Amino acid sequence: MIIDAHGLRKTFTTRGRRGASRTVEAVRGVDLAVETGEIFGVLGPNGAGKTTTIRMLATLISPDAGTATVAGFDLLKEPGRVRGRLGYVSQAGGVEETATPRAQITMAARIHGVARAAEATAGVLDRFDLAEVADRPARTLSGGQKRRVAIALGLVHSPPLLFLDEPTTGLDPQNRANLWDRIRQLRERGTSVLLSTHYLDEADALCDRLAIVDHGLIVAHGTPAELKREVSGDVVTLRVSDPGRAAEALKPYARETRVDDDILRVYVDDGEHALPAMLRDLEEHGLGLASIALDRSTLDDVFLAKTGRSLRDTGAAA
Repeated sequence: MIIDAHGLRKTFTTRGRRGASRTVEAVRGVDLAVETGEIFGVLGPNGAGKTTTIRMLATLISPDAGTATVAGFDLLKEPGRVRGRLGYVSQAGGVEETATPRAQITMAARIHGVARAAEATAGVLDRFDLAEVADRPARTLSGGQKRRVAIALGLVHSPPLLFLDEPTTGLDPQNRANLWDRIRQLRERGTSVLLSTHYLDEADALCDRLAIVDHGLIVAHGTPAELKREVSGDVVTLRVSDPGRAAEALKPYARETRVDDDILRVYVDDGEHALPAMLRDLEEHGLGLASIALDRSTLDDVFLAKTGRSLRDTGAAA
């Protein structure tokens, strides 16, 4: 196991303009177990505690409570040994706009004590298709190229563990897909990856396992498929004239129903076969139907089931 954390907690105290202090429990007792060689995701809305958790595990801030072993070393007793065994890529990326990728990566290699810094730099530039832009100022690179430089900076010393904090935020769909492929390649080469994201599709597509975080707590964990099966096989989403009455009428078909304003979600085992009978019951009860959709359960449905609200409603992207 590359990460084994128990009871991590972190509280921050902030001061307002008038000097009043406010205490924020960013992380409220997180247990995390990441297997060697997997991509493990921490999924949740902005402010859920994802970045704080990663920064604690990366030794950038100290936990107020809890214990962890990271890459074989005790997080609290051996932070220097932990740092030498990991790479860290923040949301900002850490790429210097005025310097070239080659210069920055070479410097990172030397800081980490890599014996052949120039050779290691050339290797990661090739791996991330950056050789052609290696000697240009970083400010001239595209957003996708800068993110690849940031990951190269974190990998030049060949760490067994890489932390990626919101790695694709701000990228267009093409660059996101390209970066997903790069992250999968890291796993194929044996690198363990812990990434945070608020993108549902990213967590579903990339992660072998994931933890869903809300208000500093893990509310669910498992593989994406396991989590979606736990909620239900299919989701029927209806806009009806009276969602409350419709929920009562459709209870015989449902494992669970949820009402959100004029939207009714009915979680069923086999939506394709249940749908015709559900429509007949709505008609018999005189309930007007504006629209209906049948979908497989998503990670957003898992978040909704565990927290009572949609991840999309928190401001996170789909």
